[in-house]
Amino acid sequence: MKHGKKYVDSLKAYDKSKTYDPAEAIQLAIDTAKAKFDETIELHCRLGVDPRHADQQVRGVVILPNGTGRTVRVLVITKGARADEAKEAGADFVGAEEAIQKIQGGWVDFDVCVTTPDMMGLVGRLGRILGPKGLMPTPKAGTVTNDVAKAVKDIKAGKVEYRVDKNAIIHCPIGKASFGKDKILENFNVLMDAIVKARPAAAKGTYLKSVTLASTMGPGVKINYKV
Repeated sequence: MKHGKKYVDSLKAYDKSKTYDPAEAIQLAIDTAKAKFDETIELHCRLGVDPRHADQQVRGVVILPNGTGRTVRVLVITKGARADEAKEAGADFVGAEEAIQKIQGGWVDFDVCVTTPDMMGLVGRLGRILGPKGLMPTPKAGTVTNDVAKAVKDIKAGKVEYRVDKNAIIHCPIGKASFGKDKILENFNVLMDAIVKARPAAAKGTYLKSVTLASTMGPGVKINYKV
């Protein structure tokens, strides 16, 4: 793979074969974020689990104390009084059957979908559309709930979902380069604590195989993370 000049220059700023303490790694990730936009700093954790087995799934939600820096568009599928609560809480889109029909027609211009349990019979029909995009509401992610106002506020405040993919890797944003080292380190610690606590009982051997940070366009910086 051929990389651009900025990427190649970034590689010269540190030793790619070395592992760094979290604070140092975060500063390197910030320093190598050289794009013209405010790059996202992303955490990538390779875990010692086999995602093919249900008892080795790693998934959860956490509220990052300093948010992600992203503007998150929230759709709430509900009706009645809870629809009003969702609007007051700051939901970007609120609807019921009409929202479902709109999604069936191809509309997916939102980042998170929240719904109430009574609507899941209808929302379940959207599985083939929302599932592959990671937008399907689930109780585990806190996006199927009667307290839609809290769900919306938490998401807007920086709530993120982490989940292991088919390659046993978790990918998750932990802030923008403009946040600075201290705020990103605080987010990093909260997320890593959650991932460590989510270790499945069925997982054997080394749980954290590798921990890496990278900006959107920058190279990965390996972290020496011990638990």
